[in-house]
Amino acid sequence: MSIPVLPCYVANRPVQTDDRLPVRDKYHGSTRWEVSRADAALMESAIAGAVQAAPAMARMRPHARQAILRHCLGRLREQAASLAAILVQEGGKPLTAARAEVERLLRTFELAAEEAGRPEGAFHDLRGSPLSGETLAFERRFPVGPCAFITPFNFPLNLVAHKVAPALAVGCPFVLKPASNTPVSALMLGEILAETDLPPGAFSIVPCTREAANALVEDDRLRFLSFTGSAAVGWNLKARAGKKRVTLELGGNAACIVAADADLERAIPRIVQGGFGNSGQSCISVQRILVHRSLESAFRERLLATVSALTVGDPAHEDTAVGPLIDEDEAIRLEKWIAAAQARGARVLCGGHRQGAVFSPTVLEAVPEDCPIWAEEAFGPVVILRPFDDLEEALRNVNASRYGLQAALFTENITTILQAWELLEVGAVVINEAPSFRADAMPYGGVKDSGLGREGVRSAMTEMTEPRLLVLPHAGWTA
Repeated sequence: MSIPVLPCYVANRPVQTDDRLPVRDKYHGSTRWEVSRADAALMESAIAGAVQAAPAMARMRPHARQAILRHCLGRLREQAASLAAILVQEGGKPLTAARAEVERLLRTFELAAEEAGRPEGAFHDLRGSPLSGETLAFERRFPVGPCAFITPFNFPLNLVAHKVAPALAVGCPFVLKPASNTPVSALMLGEILAETDLPPGAFSIVPCTREAANALVEDDRLRFLSFTGSAAVGWNLKARAGKKRVTLELGGNAACIVAADADLERAIPRIVQGGFGNSGQSCISVQRILVHRSLESAFRERLLATVSALTVGDPAHEDTAVGPLIDEDEAIRLEKWIAAAQARGARVLCGGHRQGAVFSPTVLEAVPEDCPIWAEEAFGPVVILRPFDDLEEALRNVNASRYGLQAALFTENITTILQAWELLEVGAVVINEAPSFRADAMPYGGVKDSGLGREGVRSAMTEMTEPRLLVLPHAGWTA
C-alpha cells in the first residue's frame, strides 16, 4: 500500500518538497504518512508572506474574521471522525480521548468566532484633573502583527487551535511549526484554511528541522512567539527571541491535595483520569497525590483497584484507557526514573512495566523529593502517593516544586479552599476536580518554570494585540 505524501503550507499554498518527514503509527510502528518538510528558503517565504499579509489582516472587519472561523468550524465538524482517527494513529491517543480532543477543537473555534465579534476596548474619562480639561480617551486593541507558533505532540489539534483560532479572531497572520511527531492533524487544518479567502500569506504550516525553525524565534519581523512544550526549550527560546512578545506554556508536575473531609467517591475517578488520561502526557497530568493521613489506607486501596482495572494497549480499541507513549525512548526514560527512585527506597504499588512504547499505569510511594520522578515532569502514566498531617504541610510541599501550572484540592471546607487559593503558587487552583481540568474559555498558564502569559481564547487574543489610545481634547470636537 502506498504511503500518502502530504504538502506543507507556505503563504496559504500547498507545497510538496523532496525532504520528507515520516510519521509513524505510534502503536504499530509502521510509517503511515510522509510529510513535506520546509527548508530555510521556504521558511523565509512563509515569514515574508506573513509580513506582507499583516496590513490586510489588520483591516479585516470582525464579521469577515468570524466568517473564516465559522467556515473552519463547519469543515472541522464534517471531518470530526477522520480527525479522531488521525489522532489515534499519529499520536497514539486512545479513541475516546481522540474524540474528546476533536470536540474541544470545535469548541475552541466556536469560542473564537464568538469572541471575534466582541473586540476589547475601554473608555477613560480624563476630566478628573483640571489640567486635562474636557479631554476623553478611547482605547482599542490592534493586532500585534505576524506571529510564530510552535506546538507540541500531546494535543496536536486543540493546542494548535488555541494559537491559530485566536490569531484569526484578532487578525494576526501566522507561521506554525507543528510537532514533528504529530504534524498531520495540523496539516488537515491547513487544507481547510486554504479554502478560505484569507489574504495571501496569512498562514503557513511548516513542519521543518530545528535549524529552519530558528527563524521563528530570532527573526524580528515576527512580533509574537507562542510556544508550548518543555521548560528547558521554552526559556531558551525566550532568551533568543529578541524584542518580540513571548507566551510560554511549559511543563508541570501537578499535585492533588486530598483533605481529611474529601469525598473519595468523587476524588478517585477524577484523579485516575487526570493521572492516566493520554498516557499521562499532559503538562497538567496528576503526578503528586498528597493524601491526609486519616484517609491514606482507604485512598490507596481504592486507587490501586481503579488503576489496576484500566485497559492498556491498542489506542484504536473503544475500551482502551492507556495507549503508547509518543515513542519508546520516552518509555525507557520513565523506566529509568522509576528504577532510580526504587534504588533509593521508593515502592511500586502497581504497574511499572514497559513493553515497547507502552508503559503500564504505575503508582509509587515513598519517593524521595530529589528524585526526577518526583521533582521533574514525568510526562507518563505515573502517580506518586504521599501522606500529610496538616494542610500547611501539604501546601508547602506543593510549592516546593520549581513548577507552578495547576494544582487541585479535594475538600468541602470553604476556609480550606480560600487558604489554598491564597497560598498555592500556581496558575490555577482546581477544587474537587483533577488539576488536568481545562476549559477552553478559561485563562490558562503558569508561574515559575511553568511559563509566562496566558492562553484560553480570550486571553490569547489579548496577548496577540496591543492597546492603542485615542485622546480627544475638547478643542478637537466638532458639531
